Parts: sequence; structure tokens; C-alpha cells
Amino acid sequence: MYKYLLCWRYLRTRYIALASVISVTLGVATMIVVNAVMSGFSNEMENRLHGILSDVSFDSMSFSGVPDAAWHKEQICGVAGDSIEGMSETVVVPAMLNFQFRGRWITRPVKLIGIDETTIGDVGDFAQYLQHPENREQLDFQLRQGGYASDDEASRTELDDAGWPHRRKVAWQQAARGEKPEMETAPYSVPNSAPLPPPGQLRQPGSMAGRPPTGIPTGAAPRRDPFQREVVEQFDASRQQHTGLVLGIGLSSIRTESGEKLLLVPGDDVQITLPTVGQPPKGVSDTFTIVDLYESKMSEYDDSFVFVPIRKLQELRGMIDPTSGQAMFNSIRIKLKDGQNGEAVRDRLRKAFSPHMYGVYTWRDRQAPLLAAVEMETAILNVLLFLIIAVAGFGILAIFFMIVVEKTRDIGILKSLGARGAGVMGIFLTYGLSLGIVGSGVGLGLGLLIVKNINGIAEVLGTIRGKAVFDPAIYYFHSIPTIVDPRTVAAIVVGAVAIAVLASVLPAVRAARLNPVEALRYE
Repeated sequence: MYKYLLCWRYLRTRYIALASVISVTLGVATMIVVNAVMSGFSNEMENRLHGILSDVSFDSMSFSGVPDAAWHKEQICGVAGDSIEGMSETVVVPAMLNFQFRGRWITRPVKLIGIDETTIGDVGDFAQYLQHPENREQLDFQLRQGGYASDDEASRTELDDAGWPHRRKVAWQQAARGEKPEMETAPYSVPNSAPLPPPGQLRQPGSMAGRPPTGIPTGAAPRRDPFQREVVEQFDASRQQHTGLVLGIGLSSIRTESGEKLLLVPGDDVQITLPTVGQPPKGVSDTFTIVDLYESKMSEYDDSFVFVPIRKLQELRGMIDPTSGQAMFNSIRIKLKDGQNGEAVRDRLRKAFSPHMYGVYTWRDRQAPLLAAVEMETAILNVLLFLIIAVAGFGILAIFFMIVVEKTRDIGILKSLGARGAGVMGIFLTYGLSLGIVGSGVGLGLGLLIVKNINGIAEVLGTIRGKAVFDPAIYYFHSIPTIVDPRTVAAIVVGAVAIAVLASVLPAVRAARLNPVEALRYE
């Protein structure tokens, strides 16, 4: 019993013990915070990569693609159909995005992805990253009337009137300034005596300007008359849209001192320039209308992805056989059933298809360097931070040796009164255990408290520094993700206590071996 009483007395009265407790506390709290952040970062990144890239991708080795997606899907099902839940073909091509902002042309490189809006939601989480609620249910490349602004993005006031209200507003402003709207070829024949609409005139709702004369059946092509001239109908931007396009939100925004500012919103038009499949490839351009914004909160993708209807992209690139009508594709995204092993399905497909023509990859294969880098960084950080606790252990070791030297006479008195060497050793071991438990307990509470309020702490530190501590452009996410793993926390606490106990072993052995006579004579 005397061992515990002495430990409690020293723990309460000796301020030097406080230094050891603080060292253990800081080490434990730091490791808990770092592991929670790294686990959250890794988990969020893997979930988003998995949702974006799908479980398995079946890719053509040719930049021009391969024909007949339906046949390839049948062959894939024949090899691994029991493991597959859904498939969707895509076309991926590098391109250039061009748009005007305040009279200046802005050009940005993008990754243009042609998707099938009816099946893309079956192979990943693409729809979850769209801004309009109806598009999250089922993507439609038609512009919506509104409803793009969400409650959690109150700062994006530009989305308040996005959609058709914004498009009509811009079209009427252009008409008021006398700017020439873009034209679409919609030829029809009119008598030679009929007056042509003024160049650049914008047809307003209800106006007859630019419409075919009465008497020509709607939708019917009139007979060609050599004495008639062809008129190109003006494109009415206030009532018509180009082919729909989903734009990565990073491509449409800039960061300013006051926050994020959107340069483009649903309803705006952009131009896309891309290479054809010919040899040598040639550049083609077309105009698209933004129908939604894509925000995965991973800057690498939000700053580069642009999605368009796959059929339109195939037409622009010349990927449709004019005789058979078969279209070419670059990749088939595959979603597996729950519990299926992606590596096993990948290996089965690789054996069934020629590696010279096709590549089969899991989502982890696609991002292997990034995932490996995160794992390596986590391991290195844990080693470095564990050294902090090891330093605290050496501090305990030095403090205990000082106590043994200082209390040599007291140890001699205890032994002369009948205390055994094991009992004296137990005093110091229990003292070390007490320091470890108290330091680890306080560190556990402090670490969990920091993890819970880490985003608020980051904002305060950013305000003090005048610079954001957590930059989304670097770390992929707009807020710091955290996951507290009970097993990791337990390992950290047990490890800290073990180090404190081990650091007290040598001083305890020295105290236990002291000769009571020599200890009493010690000056």
C-alpha cells in the first residue's frame, strides 16, 4: 500500500512530474490529431476517386477508339457478367475551353468526356456532384428554369437566377446593345421579293422576324425554287440553347480576396475545340450551353472535367461510321456488385481481351501513385510523431534518475524498515505508469477536442496569419476531413503508457539494488 501512497504524493507535489505529463500529453494529442486528419483525408479521397472513376474501366488503347460498344458489353458480360451491376461507355479527349468574360476571351485546357446521361448514374457517383436537384435524380442536358442555388452555398449569389432566367437576361442585354447574336444554320426558302430580316436582329418571343412566311407547313421542307434565295434563321438565345454541357466548377470560377466568384453559370455559352480522329487530327469547334456545374470538391477534377452528350462528341470527332452508323468509344466504365473483388474481375478481363488493344484497370490502379504517396506520408508522420513521445520517455528516464539520486537516503530508510527491492522497484514503476496514464488521458481528451473543432481552429489561425491554413487548391477538399479510428487511438494511448513505464525501468532497478547501509551513509 505504501507504494501507491508515495506515488500519489510525488505526483501531486513534484512539479518536475508536470513536465513529463505535459510531454506525454502533447505527443498523444498530436498523434491523435494527425492520424484523424490523415485518415479522413485518405477516406474522403478514396471515396471520391472511387465514385468518379467507377470500379473497373475497360479502355481502348487507340486514341481514336474502337467501334460497337454493344458488342463489347456482351463480351464483357460473357466473361464477368455474374459480378457486374452496370456499364456505361464514354469518350474521353483533351480539348480547349473558350469563353468570353467582360469582352476578353479566356482559354483553358480541359478533359472533355462524352457520357450517356441514361447510364452514367449506374456506374458511379457522378450525379451527386451536380448542382441542380433534378439533375441529381436524372441528368438532362436541357437547361433548367432555375433552382441551381442550394442552401449550403449561400455565398454563390451568381446561381440565384442561373438557368433560363439568366440566359434570357443576357440575350436581351445583347439585343439592347446591338450586339450580333450567334447564328445557327436553319435554312428555309422564301420568295425573292420577301424582305430579309435585318442582319443581327434578335427575334424576340412573339416576333415574326426571321420566321418562314405563312403558307409554308411547319417542319416541311419547301420545294427548291431557282428564283428563291436561302435565308438563315437567326438563333434566338432567349428561347433556344446549344447542345448541353456540364462544366467543372473550378473552370467557371476564380478565387478572390472576398471569396469564390463564378465567371460562368448555367445558361452561358462556351466554345469547345477538340481534335478529330482523322490522320493527322484536325481541330474542330462547336458551341455548347452550360446546363449544370460539376463539383466533386476535388480540385484536380473540378478544374479539368467537362461533360457533353456522347453522341454529340462522337459526331464532332468523326467517330460514327456513315455506312453502318456504328459509333466508336474510348472506354466502358463498369460497376461491380457489392462484395465483388475488382482485382479478380480485372484479371479475368485481361485474360479474355488482347492487351495490345485494350487496357483494364481498377480505380486503385488509376490512382496507385497518389494512394501510395498518402500511405507513405501517413507512415512517415507516425514515425516522426512517435519520436515526440519517445523524447518524453527519455525525459522521464532522466527525471527518475534524478529522483533516485535525490532520495537515496529515503530509499535506504525504506529498505531498513523492511521494504524489499521489488517493492522499491514497484514505487518507480507505478510512478511511471501514473505519469503515462495521466499524460495519455489528458492528451486523449485534448486531441479529440481539437479534432472536433479543427475547422474552426483552422479558420482562426488563417485569420491571424492572413492566409488560409488549409488551401483547397492543394489539399483537394474545402474543409478538413477527420476520422477517429478507435483502434488507432487505443494503440497511441497504450504506446505512450508503455514508453512511460519502460523509461522508469532502469531507475527502478537502480533504486532496488541500493544497499541500505550505503544508502543511509549517502551524502
